[in-house]
Amino acid sequence: MGRRAGIAALLLAMAGPAWAGPFEFAPAPQTDLNRVYRIDKATGEVGACQFQLKEGGVGLTVCFPSGEGAGPQAPSDYGLMPSRHEKEGGIFRVNIRTGEMSICYVFDDKTVCTPQTK
Repeated sequence: MGRRAGIAALLLAMAGPAWAGPFEFAPAPQTDLNRVYRIDKATGEVGACQFQLKEGGVGLTVCFPSGEGAGPQAPSDYGLMPSRHEKEGGIFRVNIRTGEMSICYVFDDKTVCTPQTK
């Protein structure tokens, strides 16, 4: 019985990463902004959405698609890292493998990112 449990635990541990989703989500650090950023962890493509009040209704989810610099990057392992600056509307896109970073934010109804650098 113990051996079966060990094998089952090993199989579960190996399958764990397969259950991980392809996206990561993080809020903007700005405390009065209800914006959430989304990143494709394999391509680094970034987008953002936020809630907007609608007069006489329940409201809307408004999304800002990828614009300049926010589209797919070289395949790697990407993540999002908010700063601790409470008035910052942008977020860091980090490349876990290379250490490169860029800042992503909403500009003219698109999500844009600065060029990646170390």
